[in-house]
Amino acid sequence: MGWKLPAPWDPIAGDYRTADGWIRLHTNAPHHRDAALAVLGDAADRSEVERAVLGYRAEALEEAVVQRGGCAAVMRSASAWVQHEQGRSVREEPLVFIRETNDSSAEGWRPTPEQPLRNLRVLDLTRVLAGPVATRFLAGFGAEVLRIDPPDWDEPGVIPDVTVGKRCARLDLRDRASRAQFEQLLSEAHVLVHGYRADALESLGLGADKRRRIRPGLIDVSLNAYGWSGPWRNRRGFDSLVQMSSGIAAAGMRAFDKDRPTPLPVQALDHATGYLMAAAVLRGLTRGLATGHGFEAKASLARTAQLLLEGPPGRVQASFAASGDDDFSQELEQTAFGPAQRLKAPVIIGGATMRWERPAAVLGSSPAKW
Repeated sequence: MGWKLPAPWDPIAGDYRTADGWIRLHTNAPHHRDAALAVLGDAADRSEVERAVLGYRAEALEEAVVQRGGCAAVMRSASAWVQHEQGRSVREEPLVFIRETNDSSAEGWRPTPEQPLRNLRVLDLTRVLAGPVATRFLAGFGAEVLRIDPPDWDEPGVIPDVTVGKRCARLDLRDRASRAQFEQLLSEAHVLVHGYRADALESLGLGADKRRRIRPGLIDVSLNAYGWSGPWRNRRGFDSLVQMSSGIAAAGMRAFDKDRPTPLPVQALDHATGYLMAAAVLRGLTRGLATGHGFEAKASLARTAQLLLEGPPGRVQASFAASGDDDFSQELEQTAFGPAQRLKAPVIIGGATMRWERPAAVLGSSPAKW
């Protein structure tokens, strides 16, 4: 098509052998890369990082990187994760926390047959990858999705995939004027989907109670990496890290007789959790139509991982299938990056098919308004 997706991973990101095991460093965001390299003595390239990591015990390095504000995860077995304090906490959580709230909205919204979610305003505060998958699904059925990113954030390897159907704006929620603008947007939204760490919005003065005062009847669906209870509930995390922590990468290594961590061949926790979040929005809409009340749901990558690991030992499997020409839409999507063919949407609801009226766009390409 004349253009290529950027590399999905930073050159430093990946799995490294430590003095007593394996660790994964997630360095796609510049500040996460800086945190890891600060711990490792500002190693200049991957080979220097490999040498530096070998001098650490895995858990000590994990803790040092996390304390610096970075992202890292030791490869643990599923049995070790179950015995870990965070793993025990996650096992006690429901797959999705669901709570109907007492507040109600004076504004009605009703579905339409051809595009069930048309005129539904969805405020999207999510990053790679589960949250954007959820809001992409909602946009595919007609929702008006407005994604908000900080001024300096980018995720070039996935943006052409996950921004289809959305408008993308930027606001700095640490800035008073921008936060007031966000609150105005929230007051006019039907749905908020967010993927900040559990304490992040609270620290910005946008905790759950405040959000409901701003928008009574709100459908509020949130994502956390490592669960909503336990000592790691506020830890930064991504799919690849949770697969290491929870035992999935170790199970793959054992099942396929590999000599290094072997995660699932796709970011399955992200995609599965994203669809759970989208389903939670639909549940909230259904309940809201019946009761007029608001709705709250919480999902996590770690709890989705636990679901995958609840089968018999060794059950984690991977299957591969080549995509044929028929898997792609025959229409070219004129994205902001160049023309592209998109995989056909996988879901039909009541005869309505998924379709997106907006092509994929770059972050910050739209104003922060409905």
